[in-house]
Amino acid sequence: MGSSKKLTLKSLKAGRPPMAKSTRSMSRKASRALINSHHQLQKRRRQAVARGDKVEEALIDKELAKLGGLDHYQQASLQGQSQDRGGDTSKVLLEWLPVAALRSLGRRPRMLEVGALSSRNACSTSGLFEVVHIDLNSQEPEILQQDFMERPLPRDSTDKFDIISLSLVLNYVPDAAGRGQMLRRTLSFLEKSEASSNPSTASFFPSLFVVLPRSCVDNSRYFTEARLEEIMGALGYFKVRDKMTQKLAYSLWRREDVAPKAGVGFPKKELNPGKTRNNFVITLGGSGKG
Repeated sequence: MGSSKKLTLKSLKAGRPPMAKSTRSMSRKASRALINSHHQLQKRRRQAVARGDKVEEALIDKELAKLGGLDHYQQASLQGQSQDRGGDTSKVLLEWLPVAALRSLGRRPRMLEVGALSSRNACSTSGLFEVVHIDLNSQEPEILQQDFMERPLPRDSTDKFDIISLSLVLNYVPDAAGRGQMLRRTLSFLEKSEASSNPSTASFFPSLFVVLPRSCVDNSRYFTEARLEEIMGALGYFKVRDKMTQKLAYSLWRREDVAPKAGVGFPKKELNPGKTRNNFVITLGGSGKG
């Protein structure tokens, strides 16, 4: 992990749209349409960036601005996470964790929530965790405006966490290698595995909670659930729980007390041919780079 400090890590800002203020409320149908349009434009923007097409990139930025930019997108996402719509992904994590055992620990496990839209989701209001919320464009005073890829590496255990949440974050990283870098970088911020007097909690921590759009793992030419498990295994993660809904793929990964596998890489490779499939992929370099 020592070499990670020398890496030139890409900022997540490259995958986020320009910001514009908006205070309009949205219906469920309108918020879903905005999110879908936004994702399509972001896909075209990433392709333009990859080609070095500055003209196309600027045109897409204008289209994104017309949609309301990042603030409006986050407003739509918050609409989807409202309690009456059952969209709070942290509810699934809370269902998986041994709540009674956590209450008897005598301390609150530390959680880092990357890409936080709200400081009032299920995990944050449960009283079980000491939560640090970060996002590129903070919507609340309780959320630190910060890019995870630029967050200073921990100096000691006081800067580390028992669990990290990447809920609908990886799919927003602008390129495949950057997604691999993000997954690798989580290792630096997690506490190491240690024996616990309570086996109920020891089997869950330290861990990484990942939520992706379902289409990323079951309708991509280059990515599958099996490939995600291979990548996570190479990093030293073991899958504790997973769940697939109509729209989302949830998974919880425990960090094992092993070093990441050296020399094991996962390049972009076609796994599921098909014209109707998308191009989502996570790549992982075998040299310690994403």
